[in-house]
Amino acid sequence: MNQGGQKMRLLILGATGQVGWQLVQQAPPRVEVIPVARQGTAVTLDLEDLDAISPLLKTLRPDVVINAAAYTAVDQAEQETERAQRINSTAVGLLAATMAELGGLLIHYSTDYVFAGNQSLPYRETDAPAPLNAYGYTKWLGEQAIARHHPAHLILRTSWVYDLRGKNFLRTMVRLAQTRPLVRVVADQIGTPTAAPFIAQVTYQLLEHWQATPSLSGLYHLTPRGSTSWYGFAAKIFDHLRAKGYAAATLEAIPSSEYPTRAKRPAFSTLNCEKLETVLGTPLPPWEAVLEPLLQQLDPQSVL
Repeated sequence: MNQGGQKMRLLILGATGQVGWQLVQQAPPRVEVIPVARQGTAVTLDLEDLDAISPLLKTLRPDVVINAAAYTAVDQAEQETERAQRINSTAVGLLAATMAELGGLLIHYSTDYVFAGNQSLPYRETDAPAPLNAYGYTKWLGEQAIARHHPAHLILRTSWVYDLRGKNFLRTMVRLAQTRPLVRVVADQIGTPTAAPFIAQVTYQLLEHWQATPSLSGLYHLTPRGSTSWYGFAAKIFDHLRAKGYAAATLEAIPSSEYPTRAKRPAFSTLNCEKLETVLGTPLPPWEAVLEPLLQQLDPQSVL
């Protein structure tokens, strides 16, 4: 990819989001990182501006593009399906086609919500997608667009992303635990909480393997091991707060039927990550072990 010992040029889209920010922080030494976001970065790009995508990439000529930008408002996507599709599919196809022209690698994140959630075994990469909601459908279209346009790609499906910054379930639960007497959380949706720092770390490990063996291009599932419900995830957070001496609300498990949302969610969306573990040559840690260091760094007051 880089001739003559030059630095690898890495362009990170969505660089101010949860995963994008971690990718910038964890970028390997001897890599030239170009952070790109809609605003707040020296180089800006809005993926809705389809005409701007190819010219920007052709000007900067990155060796690798990591696309951590997406339309992720799951319920809103039911009303803004065209907009979600423009960002999650059409723009992604343009990224892939342009990187095919430039001869570089495209790394892209997708979602467990491409699956219907009606099976009991963790989903493998070979299982057929059947998204229940517009968000999942547009992300699936994006996967297909990449596969159609550019063979040198890594599509990484992940799930239930959280971090100590941004808008996510961890921060919401910490806030509600401290500000409400009772918090009711859905207990019949099963998946795997996945921390943004973990996603960035594993992405760079996989990139290193890909550089040595480009035939590793393709689709991978990327989450920690194990699974839980949203209620189980919340219980871990609440237990930690109490152990640290903070008051925490009473936590109550409820069925999805008592928390209706515009978009339907899969009841079971745990991903089988054995393909990724085989490439990395090591088992991935359980989700509880990935959560623990973030809980230790957490300042509960910071979310109020």
